[in-house]
Amino acid sequence: MSEERWKQKLSEEEYQVLREKGTEPPGTGNYINKDEEGVYRCKGCGQKLFSSDSKFSSSKWPSFYDAVDGSVEYREDKSHGMVRTEVVCSRCESHLGHVFDDGPKPTGKRFCINSIALNFEEE
Repeated sequence: MSEERWKQKLSEEEYQVLREKGTEPPGTGNYINKDEEGVYRCKGCGQKLFSSDSKFSSSKWPSFYDAVDGSVEYREDKSHGMVRTEVVCSRCESHLGHVFDDGPKPTGKRFCINSIALNFEEE
């Protein structure tokens, strides 16, 4: 999809996060304290990314210890004077957040994801 079409599809805030690798302000997202069972999908393309089964309370953004197989890709991010691992949707390449190695078992991963990059679907 062209960037012009992305701008038409997404709100200004959604575009800034998903397409320009932004970060929503800490503690402001809709899905931080969501406890319902369901799936989290990419706001850009609708691909299933995370299950509520892997969600845990961790930070000021929704956190998961695992992603749906094949749903995300990883990229080195050297922005803001840090070296981090960016998480993007494998289908539309939208920026979702970052993954860190300080999460719970069984993976030890903490996917720190922007709420604004997700849509939740109850199961």
